Amino acid sequence: MIHADARRDALERWLSPHVGASFTLAPASEDASFRRYWRATLGDGRTLVAMDAPPAKEDCRPFVRVARMLADAGVHAPQVLAQDLEQGFLLLTDLGTRVYLDELNAAGGKNEATRLFADAIDALLRWQLATRAGELPPYDEALLRREMNLFPEWYVGQHLRKSLSSPQTESLEKIFTLLIQSALAQPAVYVHRDYMPRNLMVCEPNPGVLDFQDAVLGPVTYDLASLLRDAFISWTEEQVLDWSVRYWEKAKRAGLPVAADFGEFWRAFEWMGLQRHLKVLGIFARINYRDGKPKYLADTPRFIDYALSVSRRYAPLGPLARLLEDLA
Repeated sequence: MIHADARRDALERWLSPHVGASFTLAPASEDASFRRYWRATLGDGRTLVAMDAPPAKEDCRPFVRVARMLADAGVHAPQVLAQDLEQGFLLLTDLGTRVYLDELNAAGGKNEATRLFADAIDALLRWQLATRAGELPPYDEALLRREMNLFPEWYVGQHLRKSLSSPQTESLEKIFTLLIQSALAQPAVYVHRDYMPRNLMVCEPNPGVLDFQDAVLGPVTYDLASLLRDAFISWTEEQVLDWSVRYWEKAKRAGLPVAADFGEFWRAFEWMGLQRHLKVLGIFARINYRDGKPKYLADTPRFIDYALSVSRRYAPLGPLARLLEDLA
């Protein structure tokens, strides 16, 4: 079948030798990047997932590499069945359609969320325990700062249409420095970098893990902060504390290099989450104004609330709370 979508046509031609002539394609999921995912239903009823990642915009090699690393760590990730890196096509096993976020939103009670998060934390521990130096790029100062700079450039400048004064810019830079120092002071482990319910699938073994191609070696609290202070669903502070304690206790028993004192771990967790919140505010604005994907902006108030709550709790971060209040 010929479509107006030239890349879909090319993908179908590439798939035929791998899956047979009789198959149908349907969109499998949306992505904030330039990648597209299609679910291929084969003639015998089986399903696989095809990734379309335009080479000029995306590089499939990290996805292939990290998929193998996750599997080696005992984490359920899609298996790469076939690849064409020049065209930007991958054929993957299908982890199904039950997204953690949907299941959590639909869950009637705390028990289901507790079960799902217990599995997610156990998978995260396996991933972190597999850490080896030199396998992934570092989550270094340059990357941390580049991410946070998206906040003044895209959220403040493009979305709010405001310019920071010189004192405000200086104050924000000092906050950035504090957050970077906190992040770099943490022990480094494998970091998925977007370990959140939207990228976890309910399947067997549970969970299935997606969207891992940006993995790095970085702060031990990062993925937990992504999981518990998510862009698309919020939990009470008591619940976040409870899950954080459960992770911390399991991590200590497993020999992971978490802080011996939970208060110290919690502070690092909160400050790491704040770095991510500032980054994501910038990313959601950029996705809207640069890429024409407006739906993510609807969740920016959640991140402003996260950032305000944390910055009000810690005196050194107080200037950020005042800045956010001034920008409101």
